[in-house]
Order: sequence, then C-alpha cells, then structure tokens
Amino acid sequence: MAEQKIHIKNKKAGFEYTLFDKYTAGIQLLGTEIKSIRAGKASIVEAYCVVENGEIFIRNMHIDEYTNGGFVNHEVRRDRKLLLNRTEINKISKKLKAKGYTLGFVPTLGRAPKAGRTALLAFVIAMPIMSSATAIIG
Repeated sequence: MAEQKIHIKNKKAGFEYTLFDKYTAGIQLLGTEIKSIRAGKASIVEAYCVVENGEIFIRNMHIDEYTNGGFVNHEVRRDRKLLLNRTEINKISKKLKAKGYTLGFVPTLGRAPKAGRTALLAFVIAMPIMSSATAIIG
C-alpha cells in the first residue's frame, strides 16, 4: 500500500544534544492514535525514551484525541512501546550505561503506512550539550 509522509519534528534535539547512534523503530499504537498521527496531531518535543524490563518505551509523546473516536479514545500522554529486536535493545542498554548518555530524538517521526497500527520513529543515543552559563557556574 502507499505510504504517506508525516512531518512531526523535534527541532530542539540538534541544539540541546550531541547526537550519536541513530535507530529507527516502530511504535505500538492504538487505532485512534494512528489516525491522529496521520492527521498531524502529534508532538515529540517533550518526549523521551526509557528502558524498562528489557523493553524500550517512549514517554510524554503527545498524540491528540481523535475527534471521531467516541468513548473508545486513547490517553493523550501514555507510555508507548517501541518495536525493536532484542539485539538492538541490548546494544542501546549497553550504550546508555556509559556515563552521561541519554536517549534523545532525531527531528522526524518517519512514515505511517495506510493500514496497520504502527508508525516509525527515528531516535538517537545523545549527550546533553552544556550551555556556556552552566559551564561558568558549574
């Protein structure tokens, strides 16, 4: 089926973090969530990833409620599972244990296929950039 491009960006990521290894993962979504993403009503500006119980989740990703969702709509800021294979999760976990690394985001939220409940998310291993004010004080 044809794929449609989604332009949901985190423009601050390149300014606030030094970006290292890039990964692409699917996001496990509900039906109303993928419909809202296709309508362009999502934001990853305040989102971040965490590793819990051998799985990676995206937290604080904002996806607006679908207007035609009725009573079965989704929560706006729930944890969503990233779909990666075990070797990638182990590699990411090992990198995150290194001093100062955090899981940041590349500016785009990939593509969403016409059918199905997943969208692609590009994210990176990153290290926060110290501002000049922090460097002088600290």
